[in-house]
Amino acid sequence: MHSFEEIRSSVQARHTLRINDPYLLCFDLALDGGNRHQGLYLAEIEGEDGRKFLRVSTPIGALAGMDAKRCLRFNWEQRVGYLAVSDLDGAPYLHLCENRPYELLTAKELMRLIDEIGPLGDRLEKAMSAGGDAL
Repeated sequence: MHSFEEIRSSVQARHTLRINDPYLLCFDLALDGGNRHQGLYLAEIEGEDGRKFLRVSTPIGALAGMDAKRCLRFNWEQRVGYLAVSDLDGAPYLHLCENRPYELLTAKELMRLIDEIGPLGDRLEKAMSAGGDAL
């Protein structure tokens, strides 16, 4: 994949978009037979050298009350995805993220990444919110 438009086309073929901005997409991934949903965000970011990357992220929960040490231990153990903080509706939220350079991204890899990050984010959200499904 060489552009965000190629990414948009692949995602739109499979998901209904909630946000469809020039360099940002958002959709809900249905999980657990449609009983749960996880919001996924795809955004184009640029490296210091000008290379384009795709960031796939999903909110996990409000940062308030989270144990930073536990979050960092989780990051250390991950092979795919990492935790980061970003604002959501003006409040800091913990997000599960993964970045991929465009030149290494294929449609198959994009769908695999979505199918991996979405359920993992949902499991983390469930663990942190006593089974809730707010995001």
